[in-house]
Amino acid sequence: MHELGIASSIFETVQTEARQRPGCRVSRVGVRVGEFSSVDPEALRFSFEVLVKDTPFSPLPLEIELSPLRHRCPKCGNVFVVADFATTCPRCSEPRTACVGGMELELSFLELEEP
Repeated sequence: MHELGIASSIFETVQTEARQRPGCRVSRVGVRVGEFSSVDPEALRFSFEVLVKDTPFSPLPLEIELSPLRHRCPKCGNVFVVADFATTCPRCSEPRTACVGGMELELSFLELEEP
């Protein structure tokens, strides 16, 4: 369950940012998880909640934005969501397209409230 390690890294980032801004309260944290990132969003959310519980940050829910698999066509520049593993460009039928999204795992925002 590598989601616990990922949640731990996110929580460490939250703690670091909070230490750099004394008196501020972390109110929201969000991540973007790609459809093909090999991360289970619910396991990640659960792991984060377990880490935050019984800390000064509790309750701090982890907001997760799911990012679909996207490809770009080198011929016409079209960026499209891949459905049913069909990677051929729907605009010009180019069969060789490149993955440009859906594999990411990134901290998308951290919201702090000033006193």
